Amino acid sequence: MIQHGPWKIKSTEDVYQDPFIKVRLDQVIRPDGNDGQHVVVDLKPGVCVLALDESNNVYLTKEFHYGVGRYSIEAVSGGIEPGEDAELTAQRELQEEIGLVAEHWEHVGTVDPFTTVVVSPTRLYIVRGLSDAPKSPEGTEIIETVVMPLDEAIEMVNRGQITHAPTCVVLLQAKMQMG
Repeated sequence: MIQHGPWKIKSTEDVYQDPFIKVRLDQVIRPDGNDGQHVVVDLKPGVCVLALDESNNVYLTKEFHYGVGRYSIEAVSGGIEPGEDAELTAQRELQEEIGLVAEHWEHVGTVDPFTTVVVSPTRLYIVRGLSDAPKSPEGTEIIETVVMPLDEAIEMVNRGQITHAPTCVVLLQAKMQMG
């Protein structure tokens, strides 16, 4: 038996795995002492990159996301490939998705978009010193670049129009840096 905070794990079974996700089912003793089950979903760790120009405009993506079934406005985001450095992933995603490279990179922390059932640490970056580069989206990506003032993006978060959690956090961090 493995102690896991106030939980005790009696056994673990991997029930599904593909290149993006792994699902495991734990047989547990719950904090109240009763037997139970708990599912944990491990997603590929990711990055979220907020590109900010000299006029305090942010460069976001607008893309249909299958899981939520709607278009979502987000900072550039993507999964870290096994063995790939997070900043290299961030650089690759910035160029692939919106055709930008950045001179100045700042890692501003890591967020856990979900904490109860899903493990998906996402490293956040704010980048400046932007220049154009060729776009090369993946075959599943039809991405529109959306450019707007940082303050407008913050307002969209407050109105519930930008809901991607890592994007919300990195926008707030950019605003807080400006004072």
